[in-house]
Amino acid sequence: MPAADDLSLLIEAAEASGDIATRYSGPTAKSWDKPDGQGPVTEADLAVNAYLEGFLQKARPDYGWLSEESDDSADRLGKERVFIIDPIDGTRSFANGSRTWAHALAIAEQGEVVAAVIYLPQRGRLYSAAKGQGAYCNGHRLEVSPKASLETSEVLTAKPNLEAKHWRGGEPPAFQRSYRPSLAYRLARVADGRSGAMLTLRPSWEWDIAAGDLILRESGGRISDRFGKTLQFNNATPLLEGVIAAAPLVHQSLSDALDPEGPGIRSQ
Repeated sequence: MPAADDLSLLIEAAEASGDIATRYSGPTAKSWDKPDGQGPVTEADLAVNAYLEGFLQKARPDYGWLSEESDDSADRLGKERVFIIDPIDGTRSFANGSRTWAHALAIAEQGEVVAAVIYLPQRGRLYSAAKGQGAYCNGHRLEVSPKASLETSEVLTAKPNLEAKHWRGGEPPAFQRSYRPSLAYRLARVADGRSGAMLTLRPSWEWDIAAGDLILRESGGRISDRFGKTLQFNNATPLLEGVIAAAPLVHQSLSDALDPEGPGIRSQ
């Protein structure tokens, strides 16, 4: 199946997901905490997930399925192509009534994302990419920021990522720190050049990252785990060793500054 055909499918699904999610008022939507400290979920998350699982799996019955809000199955590991879905990325933000949350939809082929959409319905932004065909927001071609200096770049990252244990010499390099609640949206902001980099050093779920991975790469950026390794998706345990996403030279600067012996999944 050509990536462009899959992308059209994801765009249709994302726009319908936005219609479903915006029927709910975030602060009044029923919500509860998932077990084992996995964060909140709302009735809107589950409604979107139910729609996506039914619609996408009917359209591509031979594709595997990995979603934050579905029970996982090892069956996906034997599939050539796999949907990787976050029905609402930024659930806490959604529940608080913020507009900064997204639907993140991706298709991976043999571990590489080949079609992706990040849709923020309440901000009117639909980011999309198909492998080898560029990345777009609302039809406009995306390009990462041409800034070559980490010192002059806005880096989207949480405060705990500045802790001494992560950095060579115990000190992070100088940069402008900012933050957004949705990982997918942070990646999209780097892809469209509004931010210079996105950095997360904690283990990261594939469904938070997969869509942004392709959109970032197709906009000319570089993305890896915190140790500089190329991201691979549809792993048996769908966790990544953090993420560095940036314009190429900024990515190199961040990689050089991080302690290669710093904490990660493999050290826990």
